[in-house]
Amino acid sequence: MQRKIVLLFCLLLIATMVLVACKPTPAPESTPVAGYPAPNEPINTTEPAGYPGPDVVYRIATDATFPPFEMVDEATKQLTGFDIDLMKAIAQKANIKYEFVNLPFDPMLAGLSECQYDMAIAAITITEDRQKEFAFSNPYIDAGQIIVIKKGTDSIKSKADLNGKVIGAQLGTTGEIEAKAIEGTTYKPYDTYDLAFLDLANGQIDAVIADYPTALGFIAQNPDKLETVGDKFTNESYGIAICKDKSYLVDIINPALQAVIDDGTLTELAGKYLTGQ
Repeated sequence: MQRKIVLLFCLLLIATMVLVACKPTPAPESTPVAGYPAPNEPINTTEPAGYPGPDVVYRIATDATFPPFEMVDEATKQLTGFDIDLMKAIAQKANIKYEFVNLPFDPMLAGLSECQYDMAIAAITITEDRQKEFAFSNPYIDAGQIIVIKKGTDSIKSKADLNGKVIGAQLGTTGEIEAKAIEGTTYKPYDTYDLAFLDLANGQIDAVIADYPTALGFIAQNPDKLETVGDKFTNESYGIAICKDKSYLVDIINPALQAVIDDGTLTELAGKYLTGQ
């Protein structure tokens, strides 16, 4: 089961990278790519004097409770994960300085909407509503929603079997949006996904709705207790969210992201964090 999940994920990741690699990086006057900014939204392409400048340090927000995308290494107490290493590689290609700010997901998005932070990377799904609040980079991974159950649960085979069940998801995520939309269920919110999956493994809830890559990360940590069921039932992609007042950064981040794809770094990170290879 796990080998099948890994193979499917690898195929989805490769398909996503091919699609992204085929997209040219938009110039300020060109038609925006999906996720950058919403239709009819003004695009700020005015760079500050001396941009980026040797003293400019960009604040990049994250929520380090989404293994394997972002987490805190218990030994070093440092941020680590797929998104963290990806952002470091992008910053190096873009030749920009940065600092990470770790905070919960909802306050992270709220702070970014007020431009308390310049960017955010935290397995952030590009949605129409979020496009109204932020600019987005090109997508870097395919991440539809999927159902996770306690291993051996025979009563749930697909989304149609969730009627009458208790479903968990993390506050502020697209998983929460989808969980709330399923009729005939009881939704239980969680501050973090690790708490939701812990309750699921202990039989306190019946299922968790989560992004497919996030689900894989938690299943890898608990292969004897958790498993996915059914197929992904949404089409979503992760992107780097950017403060609208600094949406000119899209034209700095996108070429750097493409360079990270082209030189194989994205594939290497997928092998390290997402497939366990």
